[in-house]
Amino acid sequence: MLFPKKVKFRKWFTGREHPDKVGVATRGTKLAFGSYGLKAITHDRVTSNQIEAARKVVARYASKSGKVWIRIFPDRPFTQKPAEVKMGKGKGDPVGFVAIVKPGRILFEVDGVEGTVAIEALKKAGAKLPVKTKVISRELF
Repeated sequence: MLFPKKVKFRKWFTGREHPDKVGVATRGTKLAFGSYGLKAITHDRVTSNQIEAARKVVARYASKSGKVWIRIFPDRPFTQKPAEVKMGKGKGDPVGFVAIVKPGRILFEVDGVEGTVAIEALKKAGAKLPVKTKVISRELF
């Protein structure tokens, strides 16, 4: 699982997720490394466990000849209160890390495998993630 080596603050402010005020990604919107990529269409928080599950699916298809790039990193801590605890009494303890994904962001890239294999792998990886995704490819002229 991915997580930062160290963080400046243990707990962050929660942040707001109003669907109309999310905006679109300005960074990481074009393929930079591979020939095929998985692009987010909706916004959401992607946990490190979900990223790892998707990475395993893609890596299984890519085998030895293919290369996989992960274009998002979970650097935002999220907290959770224990089960059956009453309201109040402060903020919960940090549980894990999430990556904030906006529409248009490239999540994974694949190269070194056949097009049909890469598309199949990325579709299966997209099923593991909480965002709606689509597979894109580099136009070769």
